[in-house]
Formats: sequence, structure tokens, C-alpha cells
Amino acid sequence: MAAFDYVAVDAAGRTVSGALTAADEVAARSLLSRRRLASLEITPARVVGRAETAARPGGKLNAKTLALTTRQLATLISVAPIEEALRTLALQADRVAVRRVLEGVHAGVMEGRRLSDAMSRQGQAFPPLYRAMVSAGEQSGALQPILERLADGLERDQQVRGKVITALVYPCVLAVVALGVIGALMTFVVPKVVDQFDSMNQTLPLLTRLVIGVSDLMRNWGWLVLVVLAVLAAAGVVARRRPEIRMTMDRAVLRLPLVGRLTRDLHGAKMARTLSTMIAAGLPVLEGLTITARTVSNRALRQATEAMADAVREGGGLSAAMRRADVFPPILVYMTASGESSGRLEPMLERAADYLEREFSTFTAVMLSLLEPAIIVVMGGVVALIVLSILLPILQINTLAMG
Repeated sequence: MAAFDYVAVDAAGRTVSGALTAADEVAARSLLSRRRLASLEITPARVVGRAETAARPGGKLNAKTLALTTRQLATLISVAPIEEALRTLALQADRVAVRRVLEGVHAGVMEGRRLSDAMSRQGQAFPPLYRAMVSAGEQSGALQPILERLADGLERDQQVRGKVITALVYPCVLAVVALGVIGALMTFVVPKVVDQFDSMNQTLPLLTRLVIGVSDLMRNWGWLVLVVLAVLAAAGVVARRRPEIRMTMDRAVLRLPLVGRLTRDLHGAKMARTLSTMIAAGLPVLEGLTITARTVSNRALRQATEAMADAVREGGGLSAAMRRADVFPPILVYMTASGESSGRLEPMLERAADYLEREFSTFTAVMLSLLEPAIIVVMGGVVALIVLSILLPILQINTLAMG
């Protein structure tokens, strides 16, 4: 099979261009005719090393690039063949790694592969859930709407991530500066003040003695404390690789007051969004659950999702399986049950996902708005204790002198 570039006219009289594979030029013209395109020009494609490009995995696309690429692809395939859309995206890509990934996908499609299969040959460039959604769109003939949904979801995730990062910048800078000030006070200021009290042979107040002890610890054994913390962190990372320890830790995370709720809400929203998209594409709920389970990082939630898939496989209802799992937000369970009883599961899951994502955004916004004053209060209290520990001996000396 040879590759050809073509210029043709469609049924609406618009000039379109693209690429295709055929045995020869006559077969290429015949293929265009079957696509209801009148060929104007057909030339051998100027593609170098297409097989090698398709087989060579590209780099991993970051979240922002993946969202932009998905949105552009969804727009282009609505007006042009998919191979032309991919080639256009590859030509306009600024970064070499992105261009390489898109050229590999384009080469795979030109070889006759499905879009999802061509994406899977690019290593970790496209997440498993993403490829599964694209495959669902291809099977149902609704690739463009599926890509639109994927782009909406990726852009929504980018907005939430951007808001969180923006809100965290100032508190993080404030915390670093406050810790630096406290470290300087404990390391340089407190020892110099203590030297003035050593010659007085007086019993210092308890608070002053505590602060001096902490200062000595930081100056003499601070390096050892840092080494111990680093060893403990490394041991925690190694221990987390063991399945039983990982499961215990993930279950503990779900029991935490705030983090556990956020984790459950995020997983519930992601699962509801995925199932809604799968149902809209005409695929069964079971396949959506199976795909979602493979992408969950929290082992306890993954186990619960796999148990739900098993229950649905045995003929049980989705809402009943959610209720038995006992890790999902009640609103999601209720709206899923309402969707099953009314025969409108897809829109109810979509609404549940919207609600949970709004709740997550509101909750994180409130928590982050409280983080800044909390840091100021805590760090201000620590500095006040240090200053007070220095002032107490001075006041004690003044009192003795006046007495």
C-alpha cells in the first residue's frame, strides 16, 4: 500500500485536502469517489519513515497540552477527515515532543489503524481512560461529541487546578518567609540574648528555658533531625509499594475529616462523568466501571469500584452496588437511583458530577481562603512566644533591681 496526498471537492463544493493509503493512484481516486469527493490532485505523500514514526512512542503530553489538542481535534474532525486533522495539528505543534506524538498518531491512522489504537502506540502520551473514551466514540460513531466531552472535562480540570495553584501561591510564600524568620530568630538572635543572661546566675523562666532548648537543638542537632526525617520519608515511600501497606494507608486517607471527603467527592465525580459519557456513547455501564477502576490511584476506592463492577456483572443495579460500597457521596447514590428508576441514568449522572465538582470547588475555595489567616496566626503566635521568652528575663531583672 502506498500513501497519497490529495486535493478534492466535497458535495458542498468546498475544497478539502488530506492523505490516504491505496494500492495505486487509480485505487486512490476510487476511494475518494466512495467518500463522495471529486479528486482534483493526487500526489505521492511526502512522509518520511511513517512506520518508524508510528511505532516509536512519543513523550507524555501534559494536562494543558492534552486539553488543547483534544479541543482542536474535536473541532477539526467536524469539517475534515481525521487524517487531515491530525496532520494539521502536527504541523502547527510548537514543541518537538508534541509534534512527534501527533505525527506518530497520524502515521498509525494512515496505516489503517483506529485512532485509539494509534494513540495506544504512543506510550504514556494519552491516559488509558482517554484512549478508552476515544475507542467508545469510534465504536458508537460519535467520536466528535466524545472528544468534545473529553475536552470539556480536561479544561474543567485545568481550571480547578489553576485556581488551587493560584490560591496556594501566596500562603506558600508566606509560610516560607515566616519559617525563615523563625529559623533566624532561633539560630542567631536567641543565642546572643542568652549570652547576656549567663553571667547573672539567675533561674530563667520556664518559657525562656524551653526556647533556649529548642534553639540549641536546632543549632547542634538540626542536621540530624533533617536526616531522620528524610530517612522516614524514604521508608514511607518504600513501604507504600507493598500492597497491604498501601491499602491500609489509602483507607486511612479516606477516614480523614477533610482529605477523605475531598478524595471521595473527586472519585465520585470522575466516575459519574465517565459513566455518563460511556452511556451517551452507547456502551454498557459495566465497561465504564471497569475502565474507571483501572485509573483510580486510591486502592480502597479501586477495590470498591471493582466490587461494584462485579455486582453489576452479576445483574445487580448500579445504585445498589454504590450503596453497598459505602464510599461514595450520598447525593451520587440518590441521583443514580433516581436515574435508574426513571430511565434517565445518563443525565442524572451528569448532574451528579456537576454537583460534586461544584461542591469540591466551593469547599477548596473556602479552605484555601482560611489557610492564609491560619498561617499568619500560627506563625505570629510562634514569633510572639520567642519574643516573650526574651522579654520575661528582662522584666524579671528589672523587678529584682527595683526591689
